[in-house]
Amino acid sequence: MTNHVPHPNHDRGLEFDLSTMISRRSLGMFLGAGGAAAALAACTPGGSGTTAGTSTSAATESASATAGAATTTATPSASPTLTRAIAECGVEIPAETAGPFPGDGSNGPNVLAASGVVRQDITSSFGTGSAKAEGVPLTFTLTLLDNAKGCLPLAGAAVYAWHCDREGRYSLYDSGLSKENYLRGVQEADANGQVTFTSIFPGAYSGRWPHIHFEVFESMSNATAAGQVLAVSQIALTKAACDDVYATSGYEASVRNMARTTLQSDNVFGDDGGIYQLATMTGSAGAGYTAGLNVTI
Repeated sequence: MTNHVPHPNHDRGLEFDLSTMISRRSLGMFLGAGGAAAALAACTPGGSGTTAGTSTSAATESASATAGAATTTATPSASPTLTRAIAECGVEIPAETAGPFPGDGSNGPNVLAASGVVRQDITSSFGTGSAKAEGVPLTFTLTLLDNAKGCLPLAGAAVYAWHCDREGRYSLYDSGLSKENYLRGVQEADANGQVTFTSIFPGAYSGRWPHIHFEVFESMSNATAAGQVLAVSQIALTKAACDDVYATSGYEASVRNMARTTLQSDNVFGDDGGIYQLATMTGSAGAGYTAGLNVTI
């Protein structure tokens, strides 16, 4: 197994990242007492909440319980799976670095210009690439919400998502993967503002909490032309799901790396424990996981 060797600027410090970084808004800017907990309510494909055996991190466990009891409302013209806490409406997704391995043309290769990048299943490389990422299945859904319009779905927007493989490596960048482009893809949001990707559970590499990167574009044409970005952020995966998956074969290095990192010590999620980026997750290592996150822009 080849372990990912952290780039000296991994997910921090690159000049191109500075344009996407902003200070986190204080939790009290939009929410009163207890509002931060309500904001944790997020969509889950096929249902809401978590199943037995999965939970949020210790930092947000009690807040999630409060969110589950919060009054919810259905997004107009949306399915019941899009229910969310009312308080979430005013909280925009925190902006984060795209990291040193975005593959969007800002730091080397540009997969967005390649034919075949628009796809739901991102487990395999496309074009001249032939590799397939192995690991526990993961399906993740992002629900894009327009904050300026009362959290109406952002239909027609586009999302570019990417993450590392089971070994903690990034296609297009890591040794032996410069010709591969797996675990990268673009989807257009449907009428409910949702995009869904079929993938594998990413590994944990040194210095980072397990995560998925994403960029939101105004339209599909903007995405494939690497045009103006509406939001750049990351999804944090729950500790319970990570512990479950990392106990399986192929994720041995992730066990060691995970033991040295917490949401609070992570250099991206650490300022607030990932409260607005922690996915709602269901599933198991044997059956695969689903993850859902509301992305308010």
